Amino acid sequence: MDLFEYMKQTNLEKEAPLAARLRPTTLDEVVGQSHIIGKDKLLYRAIKADKLSSIIFYGPPGTGKTTLAKVIANTTSAEFTQINATIAGKKDMEEVIQKAKDTMAMYGKRTILFIDEIHRFNKSQQDYLLPFVEDGTIILIGATTENPYFEVNGALISRSVIFELKPLDKEDIKQLIHRAVYDKEKGMGAFDAVIDEDALEFLADLSGGDARHALNAIELGVMTTDRSEDGKIHITLEVAQQCVQKRALKYDKSGDNHYDTISAFIKSMRGSDPDAAVYYLSRMLYAGESVDFISRRILICAAEDVGMANPQALVVANAAAQAVHQVGMPEAQIILSEAVIYVASSPKSNSACNAIFAANEVVRSTVTAKVPAHLQDAHYKGSAKLGHGIGYKYAHDYPNHYVKQQYLPDGLEDSRFYEPGDLGYEVEVKNYFKKIKED
Repeated sequence: MDLFEYMKQTNLEKEAPLAARLRPTTLDEVVGQSHIIGKDKLLYRAIKADKLSSIIFYGPPGTGKTTLAKVIANTTSAEFTQINATIAGKKDMEEVIQKAKDTMAMYGKRTILFIDEIHRFNKSQQDYLLPFVEDGTIILIGATTENPYFEVNGALISRSVIFELKPLDKEDIKQLIHRAVYDKEKGMGAFDAVIDEDALEFLADLSGGDARHALNAIELGVMTTDRSEDGKIHITLEVAQQCVQKRALKYDKSGDNHYDTISAFIKSMRGSDPDAAVYYLSRMLYAGESVDFISRRILICAAEDVGMANPQALVVANAAAQAVHQVGMPEAQIILSEAVIYVASSPKSNSACNAIFAANEVVRSTVTAKVPAHLQDAHYKGSAKLGHGIGYKYAHDYPNHYVKQQYLPDGLEDSRFYEPGDLGYEVEVKNYFKKIKED
């Protein structure tokens, strides 16, 4: 590195966003993720011993994937290089691989290649890396926000250890915010700022486990807030709200009010009150609730409470759950609103829910009954000798494509688990059974 490159790097570090400046350089500075980097955990031991194999970090934004890669870069004796899959092409990878080969040949040092957003690489780009991971030319560290089992080459997956990073909890975020405000070396401590407790709680709560979100708010607050009469910059609740453009709402994601709101949301959909359901949806979105969490609640309600009265509700809820990821906020709120209104406005039936619970009880409380012989598999040689499939009546050969025969095991043949309700599609179900059984 020449003098000009050094000065450039130094200036970049000084001017870097707060989140980048606060990034830990050692394992002991890392906040959160104790399930993978606790002192008794495999990854902690591997980093300390500098004995890493290829790994993939998987988790939401702001949970520390790049941070852990940087810590590894600071602790390893191997050569460390980084590329971003959103902008890197095959030529960039070829250069990295060639340099890694040269480093191994000249110095006997392996190269750790960190690929951020590795899921953005197409199949051929990922395939290109495979032989060099296999022969040890590079140790791969991939970072992705997408499930690697879906988005990363199966061959690379099989040669890597997957570590899932979780959203940081509230106390972790508070610790980072405190460090950001008061740390004079890496943080904003030189500005002589203080943060009020309610502002700290608000930002930690609203961050949703994303440290970067909270730190960006702190940086904006400190840089744009005038000093008070005492000469200090005060990060009050009002300042914090302005920095994230959100009003503080009583919605602690780990507290009672969170569960009360969720409960009211579900019960409003179940109770066919679309106005109340949309209101609670708005409260959750405003407070920063995960759209995935909300989508799951809608899906459950569609199956549990609407059920067979309108089976299309589950289709709508599932389509909404997928669509919010394609569209993102703020437009995703419209999709969620449509799904909520549809579920709340649908006729209700818990017959499917009751059916599986009743069947579960029978399965738990009785000896596993034998499948009737005429229903047993007859698609193999010798099945007839065992009596399998003999006497089975093919429903399509009979009027209305129905024929009365025993389907449940002996001793359970008179059991009833599904009892159709009197609303929506289940009226058609009742009429259907009445028709086929009476004709």
